[in-house]
Amino acid sequence: MRLAELSERSGVSTATIKYYLREGLLQPGRRVSATQAEYDDAHVRRLRLVRALIQLGKVPVATAREVIAAAEDESLDHHLRLGAATWALPAEPEPPEDDPDAAAAGRTVGALLEHVGWRHDQKAGEVSPAHRTLVAAVAALRRLGYPCGVAHLLPYARLAAQLAVTDLDMVEEQPTEAGQIEAAVALTVLYEPVLLSLRRLAHAEESARRFMDDDGADSTAGA
Repeated sequence: MRLAELSERSGVSTATIKYYLREGLLQPGRRVSATQAEYDDAHVRRLRLVRALIQLGKVPVATAREVIAAAEDESLDHHLRLGAATWALPAEPEPPEDDPDAAAAGRTVGALLEHVGWRHDQKAGEVSPAHRTLVAAVAALRRLGYPCGVAHLLPYARLAAQLAVTDLDMVEEQPTEAGQIEAAVALTVLYEPVLLSLRRLAHAEESARRFMDDDGADSTAGA
């Protein structure tokens, strides 16, 4: 297909496609003349991946380029290639060393991960962005006086473990290794808002079940 058809099929403007080509986010097409190239379904899939990273995941262009390079690096094992997106998504910065709440939160998160047996949250001695974000969230809970000990976090970790099985099952449905890597990147970005939205909807249903009368009135309201 030519550039115009690639734009139509992917939903990405030709100007944006040309920008992605210049930035190395999209592989070049097969040159058919001095000014034209042919593209295929692999380019459509790549454009969907890039859009998921940049537009939905809010990943900077330079970082998206690194994610794609890691995903295509055949010297890395499949686990590291699949995890490239997770490490690239925006996360909280390292907390100040003298922050007592952050230090306590770090110990809580460490104890939680030890309890559930999760040991792959580091790469080259650096903790993952997800680990840092979790520590920051637990520290915020501590500052506000909300419960955030291991016992409180454990049900969430167990549910997350079940979700991970579902996620990786979907990834493995892709017939090729390249397709699995693209799916892992896209699903990491696209399913997080799905999960958040479902949690909020579930909260509304559980709140209604607990606090509303059968006729829809608030059961906590005074007479």
